Amino acid sequence: MLKNFYLEFKTPIVTVALIFLAFLIYTKVFGPIPFYINSTNTTKNDLFSSSGSGEATAVPDTASISVGVTKNATTIESAQNQVNTIANKLITDIKKLGVDQKDIKTTNYSVNPNYGSGGPEPLIYPSTGGNERITSYTVTQNIEIKVKPLGKVNQVIDTATKDGANLVGGVNFTFSDDLTKKLEKEATEDAVIDAKQKAQTLANASGVKLGKIVNVISSTSQPYFARQMGAELDSKVTSTTPTEITPGESTISIGVTIYYETY
Repeated sequence: MLKNFYLEFKTPIVTVALIFLAFLIYTKVFGPIPFYINSTNTTKNDLFSSSGSGEATAVPDTASISVGVTKNATTIESAQNQVNTIANKLITDIKKLGVDQKDIKTTNYSVNPNYGSGGPEPLIYPSTGGNERITSYTVTQNIEIKVKPLGKVNQVIDTATKDGANLVGGVNFTFSDDLTKKLEKEATEDAVIDAKQKAQTLANASGVKLGKIVNVISSTSQPYFARQMGAELDSKVTSTTPTEITPGESTISIGVTIYYETY
């Protein structure tokens, strides 16, 4: 039985041994057997780029108004009472115009002493011979009011000044979030069309054939909004002339750069 097994596997074993011996002799005489690997680089580094721009213009639909009250009195309590009375009435009347409570916020409330040579307070630095005293106190409250629609802007300012506001910091016109998105979409679409047209013109002129778009980069230019500046008003001055503030138009600009493969 063992003899039959030996005879059955003798020939394959001898064959493998001879192949191994031949491989060993070859490498000793001629060196290692060379191996070749073919590789193909499919990454295309040369890209064709073209830039375009687009704009969208609209009338701002939101305004931010800064108004305030400042009062002087010989005591802090007296100055605070005057400011609080006017501010409370101002807020109540502005809410009656349809402005939501969440769109009315106090941005500053300050109490500052005023100095002079007279007044009821004791001397500040008596040991140095100085004669300065606190003569009065100034209390100031600033309120920011967000207004939409813009038809209420003039009413809000007139109501505030009628109620006793003697600080008008300015009116800042802006786009609401919804309008901003709409204008950015329009400007972006125009910018892409502009960039594609320029790319095709350049490609035709230079003999380049455009492939697929591989990348797009965009940039947004913040719109410039007209700001109506204000000033401190004399509390004794009244005017029967209604406020007339107009927002004009503002523009959102978008720039895009498109990158193409070429062939």
